[in-house]
Amino acid sequence: MARRTRQLAFDLRERARWGGRRAGAGRKRGPDPKSAHRSRADLASRFPCHVTLKVKRGLPSLRSGRLVRELERSFAAAFDRGRFRLVHYSIQNDHLHAIVEATSQHDLACGMKSIGSRLARAVNRVFRLRGTVLADRYHLHILRTPREVRNALAYCLLNARRHLAKMRRALP
Repeated sequence: MARRTRQLAFDLRERARWGGRRAGAGRKRGPDPKSAHRSRADLASRFPCHVTLKVKRGLPSLRSGRLVRELERSFAAAFDRGRFRLVHYSIQNDHLHAIVEATSQHDLACGMKSIGSRLARAVNRVFRLRGTVLADRYHLHILRTPREVRNALAYCLLNARRHLAKMRRALP
């Protein structure tokens, strides 16, 4: 008598997989997000931008001589690439102001990633720390008129006076 083979069945149920859109996916919100992660305004290459980078609380002052020298060395080596340019910057105790120029929104994002990582690496190297340095995303203000550019330059370059006056200290 010949044996009869039984046909096997395929299990066609949907299996859990990685990737794809699904409920609950994505990065969870942090405990205290400062600026919402919305898309930024479009940038035309003719407009410079005023950018502010804030560092986390509890870090030493960014105005220490060793850190300023390290940042100046790092910035001089990297930021006249043609598509992104760091024009002016001002280092305060807990934040950095910068006037930058970029040819596109993508170039601005790449340049700001570079500035943020250079700042974080310099802070960690000089103060012998580890971990995150930046508090949040960078704040961006696109300068569309000559008056805005003039005001942003004055604000950026004279900002130390304001912060020293807040702490009731005189200019060196």
